Amino acid sequence: MPDEPGSASAETRRDELAGRLFGAINGTMDLAAVYLGDRLGLYRALADGGASTSGELAARTGLVERYVREWLEHGAVTGFLEADGSADGLVRRYSLPEGHAEVFLDELSLAYMTPVIRSISSAMRMLPEIRTAFIEGGGVPWSAYGPDLREGQGAANRAQFHHLLGTDWLPAIPDVHARLSADPPARVADLACGVGWSSIAIARAYSRVLVDGIDLDDPAITEARRNLAETEVADRVAFHARDASEPALQGAYDLVTIFEAVHDMSQPVAVLSAARGLLAPGGTLLVVDERVAEQFTAPGDDVERVMYGSSLLACLTNAMADGPSAETGTVMRPETLRRYALDAGFREMTILPIENDSFRFYRLDP
Repeated sequence: MPDEPGSASAETRRDELAGRLFGAINGTMDLAAVYLGDRLGLYRALADGGASTSGELAARTGLVERYVREWLEHGAVTGFLEADGSADGLVRRYSLPEGHAEVFLDELSLAYMTPVIRSISSAMRMLPEIRTAFIEGGGVPWSAYGPDLREGQGAANRAQFHHLLGTDWLPAIPDVHARLSADPPARVADLACGVGWSSIAIARAYSRVLVDGIDLDDPAITEARRNLAETEVADRVAFHARDASEPALQGAYDLVTIFEAVHDMSQPVAVLSAARGLLAPGGTLLVVDERVAEQFTAPGDDVERVMYGSSLLACLTNAMADGPSAETGTVMRPETLRRYALDAGFREMTILPIENDSFRFYRLDP
């Protein structure tokens, strides 16, 4: 029997829920402050200039002192920053605690968090449009979210690609690793490459390979080319805003990769079929997607919560913006991908024994 209204159990659950939501409200405010500190260069100015008053930090960043003071005081109150305790706010000095700069600023650290916050901030701005989609159907296209989501998504994965893709992930697939290391140079197609960090990481890890990063999003490809221009592998990587099903690309690649993108696609079977067509004899498709639970369980863990939240705010809405849609969502469980792979003509799908907190690795063989 359900608890009677007013019973101790019902009151406890009520209070726990209210407390949890209050904590979420505080967390949301923290994310907003981090977004401002990131996008306005406040963390960078503190890291480079050391302990500062609000006036000094405002002068270095070209911002309005009163807003900077409020941001600094919030940061100190919430524990993101340290304050020297001076009573007068205008002379109080603030600094980044040891270790915090890595979380806020180090683009190649696995602890770097501001890109994810940038993406969430972009997605939250779309809530009115998402509400409309709930009522009328359809979705919200990726292009509507603007550069914060595109750039945040790319930057959030960059450190893992930089540190793990060529040293941990690909070497764990012996025949693929051997082909990428051998002559003649292997060709790799990185589908849905976004701003290009995965393509660049593959080329850096394997000095012979030739990589084509392919994406339908023109702004992402433009940014990928800018990122590539600052690297040492620009002669072996090329980025293309084109459709992977084009006849000229068929049968040309030893490895095709799709990183954290299949669940976003409105027609994943068609994309996987196109990827299969890109493979040369003996070639392999590597799909890397979210490490969600293998089956639905409620309540779920923190990973499931994040994935369902991401789906509500961006992934499912993007997939449903372009019909007809498979309506996958972020929480793409292994059996869903297996069904897509078989429908796309692959002979088998294997879950690879690669340990990672964020991703699950799938090998699809034609």
